[in-house]
Amino acid sequence: MTTFSGNDSLVTEFLLAGLTDRPELQTPLFYLFLMIYFVTLLGNLGLIALIALSSQLHTPMYYFLFNLSFIDLCYSSVFTPKMLINFVSKKNGISYAACMTQLFFFLFFVISECYMLTAMAYDRYVAICHPLLYKVTMSQQVCSGLSLAAYAMGLAGASAHTGCMLRLIFCRASVINHYLCDILPLLQLSCTSTYVNEVVVLIVVGVNITVPSVTILVSYMFIITNILHIKSTQGRFKAFSTCSSHIIAISLFFGSGLFMYLKYSSPESMEEGKISSVFYTNVGPMLNPLIYSLRNKDVKISLKKVKIKIQRKYIF
Repeated sequence: MTTFSGNDSLVTEFLLAGLTDRPELQTPLFYLFLMIYFVTLLGNLGLIALIALSSQLHTPMYYFLFNLSFIDLCYSSVFTPKMLINFVSKKNGISYAACMTQLFFFLFFVISECYMLTAMAYDRYVAICHPLLYKVTMSQQVCSGLSLAAYAMGLAGASAHTGCMLRLIFCRASVINHYLCDILPLLQLSCTSTYVNEVVVLIVVGVNITVPSVTILVSYMFIITNILHIKSTQGRFKAFSTCSSHIIAISLFFGSGLFMYLKYSSPESMEEGKISSVFYTNVGPMLNPLIYSLRNKDVKISLKKVKIKIQRKYIF
């Protein structure tokens, strides 16, 4: 939908192209992503509740995991309901205001997750390399500061991108080649210069990939070096097992994110990018609670204790 002002036609509504334009795939994809979203909600809400209820999990590691689950829950909810509606509706429209709002909150939670995963890497570094100083180094104030810093970086990055996007005029085709309002598909629709936006993308995305990646890489270099110096095989395995879930989570998140944002924004690469983005927008938030619960002994023990408490409450 467009309104006319002088010689320009200004877009007031966008159409989302969705994940695919093949009609026969719309219904199967609807049920697939509905199931993914249901598992995401159940898994992350369950992990949040378990960490909150279990005093055994009131440690720095699970404090960050609590925040990670909260972020995953929120940012998957920013776009998934609209995505599901688009699978079963004929007109996949989204208003300009709703699109910019979706863009802001999507970027806020994605960038926040980058830094929350980074904080978790630092936590593992201190736990393995400086175990005697762990409680002092990872105090409540430090953990709170790291979490607030993650959210602050998310707010700064989302504000920069969205602010630059608001200055653009969209007067060409109003079809966004994606299933959500993201930076690169929106830039393709602008009829004004996107130079400033592209510079901001290079700077903000560069910083938000480089800083977390380097920090995580350096942390794990020290962790691996420390693990190799452990003499017993059992000790090495125990130390590595505390990091394995985090390694899987960051590989999935950063791997798919890098593929999406560092490829040239041509129509062909955007089609590949849509498929790749499914992994860090839908699959990642679903798998994170499963990865951290199924592979974590403390979570399993705490879950059993909570079950026993609930059973005793209803029996007696």
